[in-house]
Amino acid sequence: MGGGRSGAARAGAKGAIAWLPTLLRGRPRVRSDLVHQPRSRRPEQLWLVIVDTSASTRRNQALSQAKGLLAGVFDDAYRQRARLALLTASGKGPRWQHQGLKASAALQPWLDALGAGGGTPLSDAIHQAGDWSAKRNKRCPAEQQRVLILTDGRVKDMPALTLFSGPVLLIDIERGPIRLGRARDIAAQLNADYRHIDDC
Repeated sequence: MGGGRSGAARAGAKGAIAWLPTLLRGRPRVRSDLVHQPRSRRPEQLWLVIVDTSASTRRNQALSQAKGLLAGVFDDAYRQRARLALLTASGKGPRWQHQGLKASAALQPWLDALGAGGGTPLSDAIHQAGDWSAKRNKRCPAEQQRVLILTDGRVKDMPALTLFSGPVLLIDIERGPIRLGRARDIAAQLNADYRHIDDC
């Protein structure tokens, strides 16, 4: 379709004409003399996900429900072309699963195989993720980071925690008739938004 007196709208990678840089080159005589502004791009996003996979998350199918939620998160990340960094907390210490990779269908087999066991090195995971996040910020300052933590909060003690520069959402996956409710306290320490997985 035509675009009125000015002709059809231009499509493609080029944006509007940047008149000042164009005129600084002299009076434009042919189309190639025009300087175009780059089309605005959405800033790159990184979603940093910390998953508590300690033995206590096997109770009342807490981890199974968390895996269902994670499948939705991975799908959203793929559609939004976000990068993912995944850190699990169980056993003797936290373990990186992925660091800054583009979300893809390749994550599904990893998620299917994700199990639980051992202790809850959650504070170590948060500190490690905080250090990695700060270094990543220096390397990729234009990248927008978001942090998602899934935990049942069943930790013996929680020392002072590293704060993240971007927004943090903590999802409480503690389920069952008796709940300690410690995940809410962890969220408060991190200045994080808090939600229970039953409300997600």
